[in-house]
Amino acid sequence: MAFISDDISINTVIGKGSSILGDVKINGFIRIDGDIKGEIQTSSNVIVGDTARIQGNISASSIIIGGIVVGNVVAPKGIKLLANSVLIGDVSTKSLQVAENVIFNGHCISLGNDDEYQSSSIKFQDQKIIQSKVI
Repeated sequence: MAFISDDISINTVIGKGSSILGDVKINGFIRIDGDIKGEIQTSSNVIVGDTARIQGNISASSIIIGGIVVGNVVAPKGIKLLANSVLIGDVSTKSLQVAENVIFNGHCISLGNDDEYQSSSIKFQDQKIIQSKVI
């Protein structure tokens, strides 16, 4: 599976020891080795390094997770959970790879067919919105 197609240069690096409180919108590839409490959004790729801790949803083209993510993850091209990573949240992707010793707690939509993926993803997002409105 090719997670990183034509965008191979990392535009943004959040280094180890760095901390961000708030949403992050990046135009390009991002690597995170620090801490973020907030949403992460890019139309490109995300690498979550093994020292990273993220509390918030991530939306990207593809995502590789080596650290800790507490939040929902959406990446149509693919998601890869590296050994010893932690993901507490829901996943929506066309391709999911999970290594050994991974902790994953959440729901998963992983369908390779574009039409099935789009339909299931929309239905799942609608259910999440409805659930968030219920008291």
